[in-house]
Amino acid sequence: MLQVRNVGVMRGSLQVLWDISLQVEKNEIVALIGSNGAGKSTLLGTLVGLFKPLAGSIRFDDKDISGLPPHKYVNLGISFVPEDRKLFSNCLVRENLVLGAYSSRARKRTKEMLEEMYELFPIVKERKDQLAVTLSGGEQRMLAIARSLMSNPDLLILDEPSQGLSPLMSLEVFRTLEKLKERDISIFVAEQNVAHALRFADRAYVMETGRVTLQGKSSELLGNDLVRQAFLGC
Repeated sequence: MLQVRNVGVMRGSLQVLWDISLQVEKNEIVALIGSNGAGKSTLLGTLVGLFKPLAGSIRFDDKDISGLPPHKYVNLGISFVPEDRKLFSNCLVRENLVLGAYSSRARKRTKEMLEEMYELFPIVKERKDQLAVTLSGGEQRMLAIARSLMSNPDLLILDEPSQGLSPLMSLEVFRTLEKLKERDISIFVAEQNVAHALRFADRAYVMETGRVTLQGKSSELLGNDLVRQAFLGC
């Protein structure tokens, strides 16, 4: 579904990504793990058009999407949940959700998708008539994910979904994401919480200083000595 080949990226005058290659198959959950500053957010931003690749190619459903403007990605079936959520704070929860269905591929299904989101995220339904700004951090994260799903994507890309959340709420977020596999949605998630990410994902890539240094099945990486020492403290 998603193929990244030998991608390099500049931020201003500084190159921050080198020769990145990875892929995400249909109905697969893939994690991108690494410490803060490894380049994970820059890579995700590149995948959704926020940054243009200096070299290499990005293909989605066998179409070259390298360098497309960000708004084009939603109609292609790619949805992005940024680390800082980007909610419309002074709009109601249900208004945030409806705004997520603005694309042509989703607009006709707005009512249907709303009901699906309320079923998938009960707390969002409970809070639907509140302003988004009144939600807790975990509730806002759930809303941000639900709003992204309103565009009816084939691929959901998430940047640090557990950032700033309690361990209990982090687990709840990942459990909810796991349910999306039943809806034939592929997921690519960048996450600093390596233990959560590797237990949740089918496969993972390890990123260090702008390069992919390891890849494999999550179960294999959980047992990898380098991963355990660098990220799991054991």
